[in-house]
Amino acid sequence: MCQLLGMNGNTPTDICFSFEGFRTRGGLTDVHKDGWGIAFFEGPGCRVFLDVEPSAHSAVAELVRHYPIHSKNVIAHIRKATQGRVALENTHPFQRELWGRYWLFAHNGNLKDFAPTLDGSFVPVGDTDSELAFCFLLQRLRAEFGHAMPLRRPMFDFLAGITREIAAHGEFNFLLSNGNCLYAHCATKLAYIVRQAPFAVAHLKDQDVSVDFSEVTNPDDRVAVIATLPLTDNETWTAMEPGTLMVFHGGVPAATAHTA
Repeated sequence: MCQLLGMNGNTPTDICFSFEGFRTRGGLTDVHKDGWGIAFFEGPGCRVFLDVEPSAHSAVAELVRHYPIHSKNVIAHIRKATQGRVALENTHPFQRELWGRYWLFAHNGNLKDFAPTLDGSFVPVGDTDSELAFCFLLQRLRAEFGHAMPLRRPMFDFLAGITREIAAHGEFNFLLSNGNCLYAHCATKLAYIVRQAPFAVAHLKDQDVSVDFSEVTNPDDRVAVIATLPLTDNETWTAMEPGTLMVFHGGVPAATAHTA
């Protein structure tokens, strides 16, 4: 299966430390060799980096590792293909426009017998169940709320219902963001940590790398990091309950819904 990494903060923050450990799982410390991607929101725009090479050995990943892009919302993905060939169009995160904003989506899992009817408003480019689910999800959101973005709570409640419907077809761990907040759904495995003052030293599980966040942050900074498996071995991560949808805003969990 694939692995997910997300970040949501109250101020633009770089993800270099977390990405340093995460990228090694793509072909070095783990088996996810079928491509990778990472996307950063910057205001209404996005920087999206995709590659079919394993992230542990990718020149593009090396660029991102040394490029301290600051963002409030980040989604990254390393792929172990279950549906769809290894190709750039099948590499996550996927990107679409809805309500005048970009949306990003990455999925870990395998959906079986999932063949929803699409009305043409959002159409997959590749042949993965993941991109199909993303298109269907956005189609349902637009059909429900029309041409204007709803308030966060009604959208969250409706998104929980769509998630429950799709998750009936199999494993549906995902990260989704429109740049305002970050949605995370745990079907099997997903964990998060909120870093805020007083900051301390963190040490990666996958590499012998540490950072003292008290030296690189401000006292008011707050950031939530979400990953399939914890990235550090000296911090306390919170495991999400399977069948749970959460939304992160301002670096903290803002709402939770049960989908199973």
